[in-house]
Amino acid sequence: MNSRDHKRFRRTRSPGFDPTYGDRPLAAALEDLRLGRWQGPRELLRGTRHDWDRRTHRIRLLAQTAAGSRTVESWQIAEPHDTDALALRADTDVMRLFCALAQAPPQTQRPPDRDAFDRNRLHHAARSCFRAADACPADPMPWISLLTLSRLYGGGHPDTGLWWAELRARDRNSREGHHQMLRHVSARWHGSHGRMYDFARDVAVAAPPGSPLAVLTQAARVEHYRELIRTEGRASLGLSFHWTHEAVAPDLDATLARWIAHRAPVEYAQDVADLNLLAHGLVFAGRINDATSVFHHLGDRPTAVPWSYCGDPRALFTQSRKQALA
Repeated sequence: MNSRDHKRFRRTRSPGFDPTYGDRPLAAALEDLRLGRWQGPRELLRGTRHDWDRRTHRIRLLAQTAAGSRTVESWQIAEPHDTDALALRADTDVMRLFCALAQAPPQTQRPPDRDAFDRNRLHHAARSCFRAADACPADPMPWISLLTLSRLYGGGHPDTGLWWAELRARDRNSREGHHQMLRHVSARWHGSHGRMYDFARDVAVAAPPGSPLAVLTQAARVEHYRELIRTEGRASLGLSFHWTHEAVAPDLDATLARWIAHRAPVEYAQDVADLNLLAHGLVFAGRINDATSVFHHLGDRPTAVPWSYCGDPRALFTQSRKQALA
């Protein structure tokens, strides 16, 4: 990241959950979208065209908001060749499918070995992604959208490996891309717990010092916990030692050594989410002293996930932070 392009955003002190992580221009653009205006998102994305890390986070949040309206279509009609409009439209088409999946009754949701929707709907979203990729070949975002979409194909799309290679050719250390791939290889989708942990550890070891990709092992442990609850319930025997398993300590040590010890003063777009993952892992592993430095970096900026999987997220975060900083 370039510090000239990345001014540090003011840290929010609200006890609520801010998906923008203090990115005020993004918050303003989201409000524009809710009001049916696309001019704010256009200016926001034009100012982030070569900052892949912040651009992908902004597009993903904009797409989640745009999924409930036709505002992004209005922008595309007004400026049909705008590369930002095409990228946002592609991700919006993907997010609409995930929104529909989340709203479907549990009994109608299909298992991962079957397409989540009619294949024509999936192909329609894929075509939007390819149009965006053709319009701006250097942009990694359409490939992240495709990796996300791949989970909805039965067994995963056969070109997932190719899409992963295309992403890494454009942004080798894409935070969002790696987290999407982690979900793809998880037991909840098209892999297993073992395959997910192997992927996370391989990425963490290869990540450059100071990269938040080192926290991918904590993201894997949270995903594993979520899946245990989904498939076995809270009475699962595996939950009793999940956060203190013998494999936990080496992963936490590696994340502290490779990320926190070298962390730059300028934040990545999703550092708040990643710091919460690490703080949560340390707290539930009984390493409250090690969590102190993480909470110093984090400040009063909780996220719902992963704290909500273990109780009231605000209460757990506040109590843990107070104890660590005492």
